Amino acid sequence: MTPADHDHSPPSHRSATPQQPTSSTQSGSPDDLTAAWHRLDARTVFVTVILVLAPLIPTLAVMLVSRASAGALLTTAGIWVAIALLLCGGAAYDWYVTSYRVTDERFELRKGVLSRSHRWIPRDRIRAVDLTSDPVHRVFRLAVVKIGTGQSSGENAELKLDAIPVHRAEALRRELLHSPQRQSTASPTAQVTDGLLAALNPAWLGYGALTVSLAAIVWGAIASAFGSFREVLVEFGVFQTILEQLERFPLWMTISGGALVALATGMLGALLLSVEMWWGFRLTREHDTTLRVRRGLLTTRSVSLEEGRLRGVEISEPLVLRWAGGARTNAVATGLSAAKDGKGTENKTLLPPAPLAEAQRVSAVVLREAEPPANGKLRAHPRVARRRRVTWALFALLPLVAALAVFAALGWIPMWTVLAVAAAGAAVAFAVGSDAYRSLGHRLGDRYLVVRRGTGVRRTVALQRDGIIGWRVRQSLFQRRSDLVTVAAITAAGSGAYKMPDVHTSDGLGVAAEAVPGLLEPFLEGRTSGN
Repeated sequence: MTPADHDHSPPSHRSATPQQPTSSTQSGSPDDLTAAWHRLDARTVFVTVILVLAPLIPTLAVMLVSRASAGALLTTAGIWVAIALLLCGGAAYDWYVTSYRVTDERFELRKGVLSRSHRWIPRDRIRAVDLTSDPVHRVFRLAVVKIGTGQSSGENAELKLDAIPVHRAEALRRELLHSPQRQSTASPTAQVTDGLLAALNPAWLGYGALTVSLAAIVWGAIASAFGSFREVLVEFGVFQTILEQLERFPLWMTISGGALVALATGMLGALLLSVEMWWGFRLTREHDTTLRVRRGLLTTRSVSLEEGRLRGVEISEPLVLRWAGGARTNAVATGLSAAKDGKGTENKTLLPPAPLAEAQRVSAVVLREAEPPANGKLRAHPRVARRRRVTWALFALLPLVAALAVFAALGWIPMWTVLAVAAAGAAVAFAVGSDAYRSLGHRLGDRYLVVRRGTGVRRTVALQRDGIIGWRVRQSLFQRRSDLVTVAAITAAGSGAYKMPDVHTSDGLGVAAEAVPGLLEPFLEGRTSGN
């Protein structure tokens, strides 16, 4: 079954006279949740007003510094306040017409007056109850609750309560995830080990400074700020002062100094973002075999993952982080790919950037294995795969060298510049291609298929063999000449497909046939008879 939408009130057999929604600010035990309809907290209206009006202050400050007229200031403030009032009215209406309740069979969410939407999720299909509180919600002790079925898409895959008090959110989470019905369906042979599995070591935050993706966010935010406050900076002559100072130094010193400043700024910003994201990180296993990740400094987050959805783990090693001996552990689980809100990457993280040994340890703990399944020696791919990767890297360099050659022919740059760039680029291309080849590998164990690939981000995936539901085999013309093939294990979890690229044909097909006996043989027989 899947959640459903209905444009009518709850069935009459539930209650002949449906109870009126009660304010969620009232205290009560988790048992009270099954007795009546509850509204969202009325303080959500004030949260909306604050979020809308907060940008007004810096906007007016910028206008004052830019010497805007009093009329412009009053007009801007008036328009902003009018918009805030409209949104406040909308938030109040949404609060009034929204209610929820928990019954023995399902979680229900009801909205609307004239056009009523009544949606629910069967309790036996609830796989996650996640809590989030941004700084404004935390001031009012509120939390946003997302209740999901573990499906990655679809309008009925998730119901959202924005927002209810923190204590009620925790009670609702316990009610939905720790119910006796769910306990009775747990495997009696499961090894239950409640408690803390991993906690943040403050020294790990240093790895956050080496995360290029976070540094890119910082550089983008700085560029956006310069664009937004351009008039103020021009008014104070900031740009002119910077140009005058730079003219005092040689060009090479200006370029190298600017690069160092940008690098230091990106690393510092990445460190601060890492602190905000991962402060207070705790990975715990709860008594109903649910993994829970709690983290966040300003915005707190609580993400639940039912162990029954796990199909393996991924050890992710971005290039710079790998040089420092760091990695992060991600879950390969159903319902975490292609998240609508773009949070799929964060929600699948079981361990933030940390030492590789700790990442491997956590991967073993969450899978209840004695040894990390993604650790150990992997089988290397044919050496012709290295030639292919070096060739790709060299081809990627050709457009740059061709453009520089044109500039040299026009006399814009000296020819030695083209030669120097070509030589340096060829060396880098060879190194990148060689590293990409060294990252290739696979291994088939008793319970897991382990595959590894990537150079910018090297990913080692340990996928449970019983989680493989199919195979995709591809062979290009150039691969056929080298007797290579790309074999991808298809699964309902994670990214959906995990590749063994440029593996020897007999080796790749043999691994696929052995990993899931009987799944690939009919296709191999047809291929053989066709030959």
